[in-house]
Amino acid sequence: MHVHVVGVCGTFMGSLARLAKMLGYRVTGSDANVYPPMSLQLEEIGIELMEGYRPENLQPAPDLVIVGNALSRGNPEIEALLNAKLPYTSGPQWLAEHVLPGRQVLAVAGTHGKTTTASMLAWILEAAGLEPGFLIGGVLRNFGCSSRLGKAGAPFVVEADEYDTAFFDKRSKFVHYRPDVAILNNLEFDHADIFTDLAAIERQFHHFVRTVPGNGDLVVADDEPALERVLAQGCWSPVERFGQRAGSDWRFALDPEDSRVFTVMAGDEQQAVHWTMSGRHNAANGVAALAAAHRLGVSLADGCRALSTFAAPKRRQEVRGEVAGIQVLDDFAHHPTAIALTLEGLHQDRHGGRLLAIIEPRSNTMRQGTMKSRLADSTSIADRVWWYQPPGLDWSLDEVVAGHAASRVSSDLDALVGEVVEAAASGDRIVAMSNGGFGGIHGKLLQALEARHGSTQ
Repeated sequence: MHVHVVGVCGTFMGSLARLAKMLGYRVTGSDANVYPPMSLQLEEIGIELMEGYRPENLQPAPDLVIVGNALSRGNPEIEALLNAKLPYTSGPQWLAEHVLPGRQVLAVAGTHGKTTTASMLAWILEAAGLEPGFLIGGVLRNFGCSSRLGKAGAPFVVEADEYDTAFFDKRSKFVHYRPDVAILNNLEFDHADIFTDLAAIERQFHHFVRTVPGNGDLVVADDEPALERVLAQGCWSPVERFGQRAGSDWRFALDPEDSRVFTVMAGDEQQAVHWTMSGRHNAANGVAALAAAHRLGVSLADGCRALSTFAAPKRRQEVRGEVAGIQVLDDFAHHPTAIALTLEGLHQDRHGGRLLAIIEPRSNTMRQGTMKSRLADSTSIADRVWWYQPPGLDWSLDEVVAGHAASRVSSDLDALVGEVVEAAASGDRIVAMSNGGFGGIHGKLLQALEARHGSTQ
C-alpha cells in the first residue's frame, strides 16, 4: 500500500510517516520546506521526500493521502487531490484507525508541557518493561526518535494537541484518540488563529473529556480554574488530581536546597526524585506522568527511578554548547506562561552567573499581539532580555521593552547575536526561546563566542 503524507516535515506528520513506514507501507511525503532534522529522520528509514506542493507529487496515484493541518484549500496539491477524487484522511484519524486499536492509549493534553510530559511517561513505561509505542511532538533523547510502534499490543502514548485536525475537520486533534488515561496539565488561551477565546478551547477540552471511558482515568492539575470549568461541563471518569495542594492525590514538594530534587507523595507513599531537570513546571510534569503510569501498574518507586534517568526532549532546556564558561541553551517556550516558567527553572538552577534571555515571538498567537501585554512580566526574572522582531510581526516590540532598562529590541539577528556575545561573561547562561528555528541563532551564538574567546567546551 502506498501512503503519501502532505506536510510531512511537520513534527506530528513526520512522526506519523515513520509509523506508517514501520507498519510496512510504502511512504512518500511532500512539504513546502523539506528540512532537517525531520527530513533526515525520514530519509534514514527510506521515505521519499518531495520539495514543494505540486499536483505531480500525486503521480502515480497513492492508495491513501494523509493531509496535514497546515494545508488549506487553494494549495495546488490539495486541489489536485480533490479533483482526482483520491482517498484521503487526516493524521489524527489515520492514527486512530491504524495504530491505536487494541492498545491502552495514554494521551497528554494541555497548553504547556505536552511534549515533555508525554516523553516522561513513555520513558517510565519503557523502564518498567512495557515497551510502549508513542507519537510525540519532539525528538525523545532517551529513544532517539519522535515515534515508534512499540511492542504489539503495548500501551501507546500520544501528545494530544488541541489544534484543529485538517482543512476538512475543524475538531481538535485529540478528540480522535479516545484515551484510557488522559492527562490534563493546564489550560490557557492560545492559538488565537483558530480560537476566539478561552471558553472556545475549554469546550474542545470538554469534548476530549467526553471520550474517556468510565473505567478510564483523568489525571488533572489541581490549580487550574479553566480545567475545573471543563470538568464542570460533564465528567464520567475517575479524576486524580496532582500538584502542590494539600489533599491532592499526587503531591510534590521542591527541595529548597537543590533545584534538581523533588519529593512525590501519593497516599502513604513518598519518594524523592533526583534528576537533570529544574523548575516546578517540570516537577509537575513528572508527577502527572507518574500518576498516569501508576494506572498501568507502575509503582511509585519504579517510576521515580525512571525519572532519575530521564533526558529532556530536544529543545527543552537543551544545552547546545559552552564556550569560555558561557552556556547556550535552546528552549521551545513561546507563550508568556511557558517563558516565565522556563526562566524560573533556569534561575533556580544557576550557580553565580547571570541569566540572559533571547526571545522570538513567532507563533500565530504572538503574531496577532494577543499576549503582548504579558510579555514584559514573563521575563522579569532574567537579568537581561533581547527581543527579536521577526519579519511579519504586525506590532512593535518596543511596546514590550518600554520602561525596562534591561530589555532591548532588534530586527537584525546578527547584530543581536553580537550584542549578546559582547555582554556575556563566564558563568552566564544564554537561553534562546522560540517555537521555530530562530535563524540558527544557537550556532551563531556559539561561533561568535568562540571567535571572541577562542575555546569551546
